Amino acid sequence: MAEDSARTVADPITRLDTGVPHSARVWNYWLGGKDNFAADRAVGDRVLEVYPDIAEIARASRAFLARAIRYLAGEAGVRQFLDIGTGLPTADNTHEVAQRITPAARIVYVDNDPLVLTHARALLTSSDAGATRYVDADMHDTTRILAEAAQTLDLTQPVAVMLLGILGYVPDYEQARSIVRGLMDAMPSGSFLVVNDGTETSGSDQANRTANQAGLPYNLRTREQFAGFFDGLELVEPGVISSPRWRPDTGSIDDQPDMAVFCGVARKP
Repeated sequence: MAEDSARTVADPITRLDTGVPHSARVWNYWLGGKDNFAADRAVGDRVLEVYPDIAEIARASRAFLARAIRYLAGEAGVRQFLDIGTGLPTADNTHEVAQRITPAARIVYVDNDPLVLTHARALLTSSDAGATRYVDADMHDTTRILAEAAQTLDLTQPVAVMLLGILGYVPDYEQARSIVRGLMDAMPSGSFLVVNDGTETSGSDQANRTANQAGLPYNLRTREQFAGFFDGLELVEPGVISSPRWRPDTGSIDDQPDMAVFCGVARKP
């Protein structure tokens, strides 16, 4: 039986401030979506002016999500997904990709933006054989996330923990690593960690400063720091790499652009 996609929470509309930009809505704008407001578009345009590649990075990140899930649900046989920092629903959401391969897949989405919650209630619906659930929580509160996720997922069986475009919002690198460790320590052997996030380049640094000045602080990591999120785990080939180059659907790795966004998929031994 499919489960409700959201638990009972305060009316999200009462928490929605359309005059303050939000990362999920700015990202939606870069992806060509319509679920954003003037404040989000203003910030998005300011970043695009100094770093036009950001829109392509947004699309490349979304494409990586689909490829990673196809690998996990297909080749790796994963049936459970914990997607933290869900963002606004768009084409090929985690449950849609996973349940096309395995209809019984169970997915828990986590985010804390009221507009995301509203859309999740309406759109993040499961196949009859599987389940989806939405958890309204901050990624720092791993205890709550895990407790809520356990109502839908069997945490004694492998889970794919997905942190896409979210760890950069944690200012302190060691704190970001602590969040990852807290989540993965609770997962059994055979679970996976999937991370996708911006990395430092001269162009991305300038875009990052612009976003920070506009009230959307984001913290870029070096490639070495990014790789540190996977300490103690077994990286799936081709390892830590620019997101368009991770198992591309067509052509070889060398045919793909090298962007200031990196990714990795790793298995817990």
